[in-house]
Amino acid sequence: MKEWDDLDRVVLELWTADAVVLFDWLMSVDFETIPVTHRGQKQALMDLLTALEVTEVAASRGDDIGAAQERVARDMDW
Repeated sequence: MKEWDDLDRVVLELWTADAVVLFDWLMSVDFETIPVTHRGQKQALMDLLTALEVTEVAASRGDDIGAAQERVARDMDW
């Protein structure tokens, strides 16, 4: 079993629109109602929110969020 060091990191690149959509959703979601199979999943989402809070996407508001949502969803077939 791999032992994770608290200093281990993964660099993750996201399109800005994806980051805005994720940040907006994470800011509005009720973490108590997210279906998880392990509490670590919920903590990982909270850690993602914390990481996004220190980026430029945290300043996104109203029209920017709507534009990001449309950009991300434009190629979806459902």
